[in-house]
Amino acid sequence: MEADSLDLQPEPLPPSSDPLSNKFASLNDLAYELASLQDLSNRGSWRSILDKVARARSLSLLITPHDHLTYLAYNVLAFTKLRRFKEALTELETVDDFDSHHYQYETYPKIYPDRSGSMVPFSLRWLYALVPIKLGDRQEGLDRLYLLLDFVRDKMKEKEEAAASLEVWRKREVFVVNNIVTEHLKGKEHGVCLDLIKCLLARGNSDPHLLSKLGYIQMQIGDLEGAKGSFADVEKQKSLNEAELTNMVSRNKALMYLVEKDYVSAVREYDECIERDAMDAVAINNKAICLMYLRDLSDSIKVLESSLERVPTVALNETLVVNLCSMYELAYVNHSDIKRTLSNWISKVAPDDFDSSCTRI
Repeated sequence: MEADSLDLQPEPLPPSSDPLSNKFASLNDLAYELASLQDLSNRGSWRSILDKVARARSLSLLITPHDHLTYLAYNVLAFTKLRRFKEALTELETVDDFDSHHYQYETYPKIYPDRSGSMVPFSLRWLYALVPIKLGDRQEGLDRLYLLLDFVRDKMKEKEEAAASLEVWRKREVFVVNNIVTEHLKGKEHGVCLDLIKCLLARGNSDPHLLSKLGYIQMQIGDLEGAKGSFADVEKQKSLNEAELTNMVSRNKALMYLVEKDYVSAVREYDECIERDAMDAVAINNKAICLMYLRDLSDSIKVLESSLERVPTVALNETLVVNLCSMYELAYVNHSDIKRTLSNWISKVAPDDFDSSCTRI
């Protein structure tokens, strides 16, 4: 097996914004036992979420309309995470048009005397676009993502006078564009991706994750000068904390070294990232790949194994495990036994949605 079959870890999506506003003291003020649902999702306990939703429904614990929608969103998300996409679709089909008056706060003045607008969670609108893609209907999913992007931009126009609210919708705009770009990249439609990102940048949204993705795409099509320019723009951004931005800059520099086949310099950049943030899974994975290219198979395996031991909740992702198993196959005659041991360990610590087939036993 050649090293080209190993996967570089992509840059992560930007983190989601805090769901709480100034009006609410806790998550439970937003919806019935929402803090518990959020905690379960953070731990990857998606089956427990399905159980909790089923129990709340069967015991009629969901009193208000927005409680029902919130629990529906978590249920669809849990089914999607568990790759039970048909069940996710069935849940989504219980919802009428998202813009229906049934889902407007003002329809229920006695329950929501001081609120107006839609009570449909943004995550539910996103899942409505995502699930068709997971079921193989890429075009339908893309169409829905573009409609979601239009929806977000309409909301941005409405919120122009409210800075805090506008910032939330700006982040959602970046999130949706990232989703659309990801789909187009799967089809190697680089031109569309570049147009989408440049359009967003022209609108004044200079998100550093987006700039990094632009540079990554430019590298893929051979525009190295363009990539260098995009990565240089990342260094000028102030929207991230210093450590996070410094690591992003270092990872971008490492990618440029990779293209130039200067793997030693790339490893140095990744080492600096890991020294600043021991949980930088992208740097950990890509450092191991560089060592692989340097024919240091033993050390590349050690890098991935030690990360799984040290920070399993962060390092345990399918890309890293696939790469580790590929290295086992190259390094050991008894790789099947080693992979089985790894798989048994993963089954004890991994979240519910981890795809165990990545161990290729």
